[in-house]
Amino acid sequence: MPSEFQDHLEALGVTRVFITTLDRRMARIYSPAVWKVNEELFRNAGANSGAAARVAFRARVYGGESDIDKSGRVLVPAKLREELNLEKQPVWLEAHNDAINVMNKPVFDARMQEADAHAASDVDVLSSVGLK
Repeated sequence: MPSEFQDHLEALGVTRVFITTLDRRMARIYSPAVWKVNEELFRNAGANSGAAARVAFRARVYGGESDIDKSGRVLVPAKLREELNLEKQPVWLEAHNDAINVMNKPVFDARMQEADAHAASDVDVLSSVGLK
């Protein structure tokens, strides 16, 4: 894990994380506090209870806890590594919405292609609401 991510988690006192997938495309690394918020949302999803049950099921099937070692490494659950093709190849990390997204090259490339396709309009939209 990059040092800036590790430093941020250390500052929060986080030494253990929950690693899972919500969409079977990317892994997500959560602090225990953030994952508890998600679990609460799953339990109290109201009209969205079907979606919550499905996402929670997927997260439990592929997820697991991992300690952060002194070098900032975490062990991604074997089933998750296999499902997302994260073994023996580089991965890309992105901090987003209180989690760290982990993706393989095809997923990274697809996301970059989508971001590039909408770059001009996205910047215009966000500039209109205050992007500096």
